[in-house]
Amino acid sequence: MQSLDQTNMRREIDEIPDAAARLLDRSANAFAAAGAALRAKDPAFLVTIARGSSDHAALFLKYAIELTAGIPVASLGPSLASIYGVKLKLGGGAALAISQSGKSPDIVAMTKAATCAGATSIALTNTMPSPLAEACSHPLDIFAGPENSVAATKSFVNSIVAGLAVLGEWTGDRALQRAVADLPKHFAQAAKLEWLDFAACVNEAESLYVLGRGPALAIANEAALKFKETTGIHAEAFSAAEVLHGPVAIVGPRFPVLALAARDAAEDSVVKAAEGLSAKGAVVQITSEKAAEARRLPFVETGHPLTDALALVLPFYGLVEALSRSRGLNPDAPAHLRKVTETI
Repeated sequence: MQSLDQTNMRREIDEIPDAAARLLDRSANAFAAAGAALRAKDPAFLVTIARGSSDHAALFLKYAIELTAGIPVASLGPSLASIYGVKLKLGGGAALAISQSGKSPDIVAMTKAATCAGATSIALTNTMPSPLAEACSHPLDIFAGPENSVAATKSFVNSIVAGLAVLGEWTGDRALQRAVADLPKHFAQAAKLEWLDFAACVNEAESLYVLGRGPALAIANEAALKFKETTGIHAEAFSAAEVLHGPVAIVGPRFPVLALAARDAAEDSVVKAAEGLSAKGAVVQITSEKAAEARRLPFVETGHPLTDALALVLPFYGLVEALSRSRGLNPDAPAHLRKVTETI
């Protein structure tokens, strides 16, 4: 039974390990089929179709696909089909659509257009059957289970887990396949970590930055959205490289910065940016043991650069849920938002 003082968001964060395990247990055949279809297609490119948190999942998978499969990935504006009626030449490629509800008209329209154009299309959705599932050639149920909090958590994570599992089947990358199989236990560890020291730094703040590079940049984008949704704090996500090209101008003493570094080739560059912002007086906390000036946050090492980046989102979700409550807000019901947003 849910505790009277436990939010749906907190409960759903705690359900992420089991949700991931359920997905991996039930969808092995679907992952294999989608991977086989992509091998047979051998696409020259892949396009993604998504909005909101699902688009952040798509960005994560963009980096994962480019790093692993070596083909370029681009995000399509869904309005190209739903409003502008453009017919894109997608026959030589593949398309990946992500939507929890599977029924936003613009996502469905763009996915159907990609399928009709000859793209091998895959949909990741938490709702089967759904219009999105019908619009693609390979619908995959992410099996996140009911998600009652408006702020997406386990559906975001399971979308990425499903995408990584398909990528592992597509490329035959055994190391990635093993890392994905190990995710439930790593998620269980990550869900117990606390980043409440960062909450103390931002409770009076009106604005903050979240930094990342590569797959961790997608987690930074998700973090910035969740700060806005659940805490009312204005947050912006930047590449650790881009933050020095203009955004650094408004960083001053006590300005909060959350730097998300994974154990990958970009870690040193994220640390360098974090240390530079610390020298300007910013309060910077980072998920790296390599930092000297920035404060270190705990993290889980998964042994693979892609899953290492994904595991960062669990302690972040715990942070933002607790911060929302500490500010007298309800993270389950952010102002002006609904669980399902249908855009045209």
